[in-house]
Amino acid sequence: MNNVFGYLRAYGKLSFREKPFCDVDSLLLSQFCYLKLEGLVPKLKEDGQAVSIAELAVHPEREKLFADTRFEKNNRKLFDLMKSSVRFGTMTMNYFVDIVDEEIGTQFCAVTFFPDGARPYLAFRGTDETIVGWKEDFCMAFRGSIPSQDYSVIYLTQIADRMKGRFYVGGHSKGGNLAVYAGLFCAEDIAERILHFYSFDGPGFRPEVLEKGRYAEIRPRIRKFVPQSSVIGMVLQTQEHYQVVKSVAAGLLQHDPFTWVVREGRFVRSDSLYKGRKILDHAMNEWIMSLPEDQMMRFVEDLFDLIKAAEVDDLIEFDQDRKKHVKALLEAYKEMDAEEKKFMGKLLGKLFRYAFKGEAKKQGG
Repeated sequence: MNNVFGYLRAYGKLSFREKPFCDVDSLLLSQFCYLKLEGLVPKLKEDGQAVSIAELAVHPEREKLFADTRFEKNNRKLFDLMKSSVRFGTMTMNYFVDIVDEEIGTQFCAVTFFPDGARPYLAFRGTDETIVGWKEDFCMAFRGSIPSQDYSVIYLTQIADRMKGRFYVGGHSKGGNLAVYAGLFCAEDIAERILHFYSFDGPGFRPEVLEKGRYAEIRPRIRKFVPQSSVIGMVLQTQEHYQVVKSVAAGLLQHDPFTWVVREGRFVRSDSLYKGRKILDHAMNEWIMSLPEDQMMRFVEDLFDLIKAAEVDDLIEFDQDRKKHVKALLEAYKEMDAEEKKFMGKLLGKLFRYAFKGEAKKQGG
Protein backbone atom coordinates (compact mmCIF):
# COMPACT_ATOMS: atom_id res chain seq x y z
CA MET A 1 0.00 0.00 0.00
CA ASN A 2 1.65 3.22 -1.21
CA ASN A 3 0.68 5.56 1.62
CA VAL A 4 1.69 6.26 5.22
CA PHE A 5 0.59 2.76 6.25
CA GLY A 6 2.89 1.19 3.68
CA TYR A 7 5.67 3.44 4.92
CA LEU A 8 5.16 2.25 8.51
CA ARG A 9 5.17 -1.41 7.46
CA ALA A 10 8.37 -0.97 5.45
CA TYR A 11 10.32 1.41 7.67
CA GLY A 12 8.68 1.07 11.08
CA LYS A 13 11.25 -1.60 11.96
CA LEU A 14 14.05 0.98 11.64
CA SER A 15 15.02 3.31 14.45
CA PHE A 16 15.69 7.00 13.82
CA ARG A 17 19.35 6.25 14.19
CA GLU A 18 19.11 3.79 11.27
CA LYS A 19 16.83 6.02 9.16
CA PRO A 20 16.83 9.71 10.12
CA PHE A 21 13.62 11.67 10.67
CA CYS A 22 11.97 12.60 7.36
CA ASP A 23 8.98 14.40 5.84
CA VAL A 24 6.71 11.34 6.08
CA ASP A 25 7.48 10.98 9.80
CA SER A 26 6.41 14.58 10.21
CA LEU A 27 3.09 13.88 8.48
CA LEU A 28 2.50 10.85 10.73
CA LEU A 29 2.91 12.96 13.87
CA SER A 30 0.74 15.74 12.44
CA GLN A 31 -2.02 13.17 11.86
CA PHE A 32 -1.54 11.50 15.27
CA CYS A 33 -2.30 14.91 16.76
CA TYR A 34 -5.93 14.50 15.62
CA LEU A 35 -6.50 11.64 18.07
CA LYS A 36 -8.58 12.65 21.09
CA LEU A 37 -5.81 12.93 23.68
CA GLU A 38 -7.81 14.80 26.31
CA GLY A 39 -7.45 13.08 29.68
CA LEU A 40 -4.85 10.64 28.34
CA VAL A 41 -1.85 12.91 27.80
CA PRO A 42 -0.73 15.36 30.54
CA LYS A 43 -1.83 18.93 29.97
CA LEU A 44 0.67 21.73 29.57
CA LYS A 45 -0.35 23.37 32.83
CA GLU A 46 0.10 20.11 34.74
CA ASP A 47 3.80 19.62 33.92
CA GLY A 48 3.19 15.89 34.32
CA GLN A 49 5.21 12.86 33.28
CA ALA A 50 5.22 12.19 29.53
CA VAL A 51 3.12 9.19 28.45
CA SER A 52 4.07 6.59 25.81
CA ILE A 53 1.99 5.05 23.04
CA ALA A 54 2.24 1.72 24.86
CA GLU A 55 0.64 3.30 27.94
CA LEU A 56 -2.14 4.80 25.83
CA ALA A 57 -2.80 1.36 24.34
CA VAL A 58 -3.71 -0.10 27.74
CA HIS A 59 -5.39 3.00 29.17
CA PRO A 60 -8.92 2.31 30.49
CA GLU A 61 -10.25 5.12 28.29
CA ARG A 62 -8.30 4.14 25.17
CA GLU A 63 -11.42 4.18 22.98
CA LYS A 64 -11.71 7.94 23.46
CA LEU A 65 -8.74 8.30 21.11
CA PHE A 66 -10.90 7.36 18.13
CA ALA A 67 -14.01 9.42 18.89
CA ASP A 68 -13.73 11.33 15.58
CA THR A 69 -15.86 9.02 13.44
CA ARG A 70 -14.73 10.66 10.18
CA PHE A 71 -11.29 9.02 10.39
CA GLU A 72 -11.86 6.35 13.03
CA LYS A 73 -10.80 3.36 10.90
CA ASN A 74 -7.62 4.97 9.58
CA ASN A 75 -6.69 6.49 12.94
CA ARG A 76 -6.98 3.08 14.61
CA LYS A 77 -4.72 1.59 11.97
CA LEU A 78 -2.27 4.47 12.34
CA PHE A 79 -2.18 4.06 16.13
CA ASP A 80 -1.66 0.29 15.99
CA LEU A 81 1.11 0.46 13.37
CA MET A 82 2.97 3.22 15.18
CA LYS A 83 2.61 1.47 18.55
CA SER A 84 3.98 -1.82 17.24
CA SER A 85 6.88 -0.22 15.34
CA VAL A 86 10.45 0.16 16.51
CA ARG A 87 10.38 3.69 15.11
CA PHE A 88 7.54 5.04 17.24
CA GLY A 89 6.83 2.31 19.78
CA THR A 90 8.84 4.01 22.54
CA MET A 91 7.83 7.57 21.67
CA THR A 92 6.36 9.68 24.47
CA MET A 93 4.10 12.73 24.41
CA ASN A 94 3.35 15.60 26.76
CA TYR A 95 2.12 19.20 27.12
CA PHE A 96 -1.34 18.70 25.63
CA VAL A 97 -3.55 21.75 25.09
CA ASP A 98 -7.12 21.73 23.73
CA ILE A 99 -9.21 24.91 23.56
CA VAL A 100 -12.64 25.26 21.93
CA ASP A 101 -14.25 28.62 22.66
CA GLU A 102 -17.29 29.65 20.65
CA GLU A 103 -17.42 33.08 22.31
CA ILE A 104 -14.06 34.19 20.89
CA GLY A 105 -14.38 31.83 17.91
CA THR A 106 -11.41 29.52 18.26
CA GLN A 107 -10.45 25.86 18.14
CA PHE A 108 -6.83 25.24 19.12
CA CYS A 109 -5.05 22.00 19.98
CA ALA A 110 -1.37 21.08 20.29
CA VAL A 111 0.84 18.36 21.75
CA THR A 112 4.59 17.71 21.88
CA PHE A 113 6.07 14.36 20.80
CA PHE A 114 9.41 12.96 21.95
CA PRO A 115 10.48 10.24 19.46
CA ASP A 116 13.31 8.06 20.77
CA GLY A 117 16.40 8.97 18.75
CA ALA A 118 14.90 12.02 17.03
CA ARG A 119 14.32 15.66 17.93
CA PRO A 120 11.09 16.70 19.74
CA TYR A 121 8.15 17.60 17.50
CA LEU A 122 5.55 20.26 18.38
CA ALA A 123 2.36 19.28 16.52
CA PHE A 124 -0.54 21.65 15.99
CA ARG A 125 -3.88 20.03 15.23
CA GLY A 126 -5.76 21.13 12.15
CA THR A 127 -9.47 21.79 12.03
CA ASP A 128 -11.47 19.19 13.92
CA GLU A 129 -15.16 18.33 13.53
CA THR A 130 -16.41 21.45 15.35
CA ILE A 131 -18.20 24.18 13.40
CA VAL A 132 -16.26 26.83 15.33
CA GLY A 133 -13.05 25.33 13.96
CA TRP A 134 -14.21 25.56 10.35
CA LYS A 135 -15.47 29.10 10.89
CA GLU A 136 -12.10 30.14 12.28
CA ASP A 137 -10.45 28.79 9.11
CA PHE A 138 -12.56 31.14 7.02
CA CYS A 139 -11.70 34.06 9.31
CA MET A 140 -8.03 33.34 8.64
CA ALA A 141 -8.48 34.65 5.11
CA PHE A 142 -9.22 38.25 6.03
CA ARG A 143 -7.90 38.93 9.53
CA GLY A 144 -4.35 39.90 10.44
CA SER A 145 -4.45 37.12 13.03
CA ILE A 146 -6.97 34.73 14.56
CA PRO A 147 -7.06 33.49 18.18
CA SER A 148 -5.54 30.07 17.42
CA GLN A 149 -2.56 31.76 15.71
CA ASP A 150 -1.95 33.83 18.83
CA TYR A 151 -2.22 30.65 20.93
CA SER A 152 0.36 28.95 18.69
CA VAL A 153 2.98 31.58 19.56
CA ILE A 154 2.21 31.23 23.27
CA TYR A 155 2.40 27.42 23.09
CA LEU A 156 5.69 27.44 21.17
CA THR A 157 7.20 29.87 23.67
CA GLN A 158 6.11 27.83 26.68
CA ILE A 159 7.39 24.55 25.25
CA ALA A 160 10.71 26.05 24.13
CA ASP A 161 11.26 27.24 27.70
CA ARG A 162 10.83 23.65 28.93
CA MET A 163 13.32 22.07 26.50
CA LYS A 164 16.92 22.37 25.43
CA GLY A 165 18.27 22.08 21.93
CA ARG A 166 16.58 22.09 18.55
CA PHE A 167 13.21 20.70 17.52
CA TYR A 168 10.56 20.58 14.77
CA VAL A 169 7.13 22.19 14.53
CA GLY A 170 4.39 21.15 12.14
CA GLY A 171 0.80 20.35 11.43
CA HIS A 172 -1.81 19.42 8.85
CA SER A 173 -4.34 21.91 7.45
CA LYS A 174 -4.80 24.82 9.87
CA GLY A 175 -2.14 23.12 12.02
CA GLY A 176 0.43 23.75 9.29
CA ASN A 177 -0.52 27.42 9.16
CA LEU A 178 -0.15 27.64 12.96
CA ALA A 179 3.30 26.03 12.84
CA VAL A 180 4.58 28.64 10.39
CA TYR A 181 2.79 31.52 12.12
CA ALA A 182 4.37 30.59 15.46
CA GLY A 183 7.79 30.79 13.80
CA LEU A 184 6.99 34.15 12.24
CA PHE A 185 6.18 35.80 15.55
CA CYS A 186 8.01 33.95 18.33
CA ALA A 187 11.21 35.31 19.87
CA GLU A 188 14.23 35.22 17.56
CA ASP A 189 16.24 32.88 19.79
CA ILE A 190 13.37 30.37 19.72
CA ALA A 191 12.94 30.57 15.94
CA GLU A 192 16.64 29.82 15.50
CA ARG A 193 16.21 26.50 17.34
CA ILE A 194 13.56 25.18 14.95
CA LEU A 195 14.93 22.77 12.34
CA HIS A 196 11.89 22.80 10.01
CA PHE A 197 8.41 24.29 9.92
CA TYR A 198 6.12 21.67 8.35
CA SER A 199 2.83 22.62 6.71
CA PHE A 200 0.76 19.84 5.14
CA ASP A 201 -1.88 21.47 2.93
CA GLY A 202 -2.05 24.38 5.34
CA PRO A 203 -3.44 27.79 4.28
CA GLY A 204 -1.03 30.61 3.52
CA PHE A 205 -1.00 34.18 4.84
CA ARG A 206 -2.06 37.64 3.85
CA PRO A 207 0.97 39.62 2.55
CA GLU A 208 0.92 42.02 5.51
CA VAL A 209 1.29 39.08 7.94
CA LEU A 210 4.42 37.85 6.19
CA GLU A 211 5.82 41.39 6.11
CA LYS A 212 5.34 41.83 9.88
CA GLY A 213 6.89 38.47 10.75
CA ARG A 214 10.40 37.12 10.14
CA TYR A 215 9.42 35.37 6.91
CA ALA A 216 12.74 35.96 5.12
CA GLU A 217 14.63 34.35 8.01
CA ILE A 218 12.56 31.19 8.33
CA ARG A 219 11.58 30.70 4.67
CA PRO A 220 14.45 28.27 3.87
CA ARG A 221 13.24 25.99 6.69
CA ILE A 222 9.55 25.95 5.72
CA ARG A 223 8.53 22.63 4.16
CA LYS A 224 5.05 22.91 2.70
CA PHE A 225 3.35 20.06 0.87
CA VAL A 226 0.02 20.19 -0.99
CA PRO A 227 -1.87 17.59 -3.08
CA GLN A 228 -2.56 18.05 -6.79
CA SER A 229 -6.10 19.38 -6.26
CA SER A 230 -5.27 21.45 -3.20
CA VAL A 231 -7.97 23.89 -2.11
CA ILE A 232 -7.31 24.61 1.56
CA GLY A 233 -3.53 24.69 1.18
CA MET A 234 -3.77 27.24 -1.65
CA VAL A 235 -5.85 29.79 0.28
CA LEU A 236 -3.66 32.92 0.41
CA GLN A 237 -0.79 30.95 -1.12
CA THR A 238 1.23 33.88 -2.47
CA GLN A 239 4.87 33.65 -1.41
CA GLU A 240 5.55 30.35 0.34
CA HIS A 241 7.39 27.73 -1.68
CA TYR A 242 5.52 24.41 -1.81
CA GLN A 243 5.90 20.89 -3.15
CA VAL A 244 3.07 18.97 -4.82
CA VAL A 245 2.28 15.41 -3.72
CA LYS A 246 0.29 12.86 -5.70
CA SER A 247 -2.98 11.62 -4.16
CA VAL A 248 -5.24 8.68 -5.00
CA ALA A 249 -8.37 10.74 -4.21
CA ALA A 250 -10.16 13.54 -6.06
CA GLY A 251 -11.25 17.05 -5.15
CA LEU A 252 -11.44 18.06 -1.50
CA LEU A 253 -10.86 14.45 -0.45
CA GLN A 254 -7.18 14.96 -1.37
CA HIS A 255 -6.92 17.05 1.81
CA ASP A 256 -6.95 13.72 3.68
CA PRO A 257 -3.25 12.79 4.17
CA PHE A 258 -4.10 9.08 4.16
CA THR A 259 -4.68 9.48 0.39
CA TRP A 260 -1.18 10.85 -0.29
CA VAL A 261 1.16 8.57 -2.22
CA VAL A 262 4.35 7.42 -0.49
CA ARG A 263 6.95 5.22 -2.15
CA GLU A 264 10.46 4.18 -1.10
CA GLY A 265 10.26 6.21 2.07
CA ARG A 266 9.24 9.54 0.53
CA PHE A 267 6.28 11.36 -0.99
CA VAL A 268 5.69 10.80 -4.68
CA ARG A 269 5.86 14.27 -6.21
CA SER A 270 3.96 15.87 -9.07
CA ASP A 271 5.34 18.65 -11.26
CA SER A 272 2.49 21.02 -10.42
CA LEU A 273 -1.13 21.39 -9.37
CA TYR A 274 -3.84 20.41 -11.84
CA LYS A 275 -4.18 23.30 -14.31
CA GLY A 276 -7.89 23.82 -13.70
CA ARG A 277 -7.32 23.81 -9.97
CA LYS A 278 -4.63 26.50 -10.26
CA ILE A 279 -7.07 28.77 -12.10
CA LEU A 280 -9.75 28.34 -9.47
CA ASP A 281 -7.30 28.81 -6.61
CA HIS A 282 -5.99 32.01 -8.19
CA ALA A 283 -9.55 33.30 -8.66
CA MET A 284 -10.39 32.53 -5.04
CA ASN A 285 -7.34 34.42 -3.76
CA GLU A 286 -8.02 37.41 -6.01
CA TRP A 287 -11.57 37.49 -4.63
CA ILE A 288 -10.40 37.27 -1.00
CA MET A 289 -7.85 40.06 -1.42
CA SER A 290 -10.38 42.32 -3.18
CA LEU A 291 -12.88 42.40 -0.31
CA PRO A 292 -12.77 44.79 2.66
CA GLU A 293 -12.61 43.07 6.06
CA ASP A 294 -16.11 44.18 7.09
CA GLN A 295 -17.61 42.59 3.96
CA MET A 296 -15.71 39.35 4.49
CA MET A 297 -16.79 39.27 8.15
CA ARG A 298 -20.40 39.68 7.11
CA PHE A 299 -20.07 37.04 4.39
CA VAL A 300 -18.58 34.47 6.82
CA GLU A 301 -21.33 35.10 9.38
CA ASP A 302 -24.01 34.66 6.71
CA LEU A 303 -22.32 31.56 5.30
CA PHE A 304 -22.11 29.82 8.66
CA ASP A 305 -25.69 30.73 9.50
CA LEU A 306 -26.55 28.86 6.30
CA ILE A 307 -24.32 25.91 7.18
CA LYS A 308 -25.91 25.58 10.62
CA ALA A 309 -29.40 25.80 9.14
CA ALA A 310 -28.50 23.11 6.56
CA GLU A 311 -26.97 20.89 9.30
CA VAL A 312 -23.67 20.46 7.43
CA ASP A 313 -21.00 19.29 9.90
CA ASP A 314 -17.87 19.99 7.85
CA LEU A 315 -16.60 20.58 4.32
CA ILE A 316 -15.22 17.07 3.86
CA GLU A 317 -18.65 15.61 4.60
CA PHE A 318 -20.13 18.17 2.19
CA ASP A 319 -17.83 17.02 -0.61
CA GLN A 320 -18.78 13.37 -0.06
CA ASP A 321 -22.49 14.01 -0.64
CA ARG A 322 -22.73 17.25 -2.56
CA LYS A 323 -26.22 16.70 -3.95
CA LYS A 324 -27.77 16.22 -0.53
CA HIS A 325 -26.01 19.16 1.08
CA VAL A 326 -26.41 21.58 -1.84
CA LYS A 327 -30.15 20.94 -1.65
CA ALA A 328 -30.14 21.61 2.09
CA LEU A 329 -28.13 24.82 1.61
CA LEU A 330 -30.50 26.06 -1.11
CA GLU A 331 -33.47 25.44 1.18
CA ALA A 332 -31.75 27.37 3.96
CA TYR A 333 -30.84 30.14 1.51
CA LYS A 334 -34.52 30.59 0.58
CA GLU A 335 -35.28 31.35 4.21
CA MET A 336 -32.61 34.06 4.51
CA ASP A 337 -33.39 37.73 4.90
CA ALA A 338 -33.78 39.38 1.47
CA GLU A 339 -31.05 41.94 2.14
CA GLU A 340 -28.56 39.25 3.16
CA LYS A 341 -29.41 37.16 0.11
CA LYS A 342 -28.69 40.16 -2.10
CA PHE A 343 -25.39 40.80 -0.30
CA MET A 344 -24.22 37.17 -0.64
CA GLY A 345 -25.30 37.04 -4.26
CA LYS A 346 -23.24 40.14 -5.03
CA LEU A 347 -20.07 38.75 -3.44
CA LEU A 348 -20.46 35.31 -5.00
CA GLY A 349 -21.05 36.91 -8.38
CA LYS A 350 -17.72 38.68 -8.01
CA LEU A 351 -16.03 35.34 -7.26
CA PHE A 352 -17.55 33.77 -10.39
CA ARG A 353 -16.31 36.70 -12.49
CA TYR A 354 -12.75 36.15 -11.26
CA ALA A 355 -13.06 32.44 -12.09
CA PHE A 356 -14.44 33.22 -15.55
CA LYS A 357 -11.60 35.68 -16.18
CA GLY A 358 -9.06 32.97 -15.29
CA GLU A 359 -10.75 30.43 -17.54
CA ALA A 360 -10.81 32.94 -20.41
CA LYS A 361 -7.06 33.54 -20.02
CA LYS A 362 -6.45 29.78 -20.18
CA GLN A 363 -8.51 29.46 -23.36
CA GLY A 364 -6.72 32.45 -24.88
CA GLY A 365 -3.27 31.16 -24.40
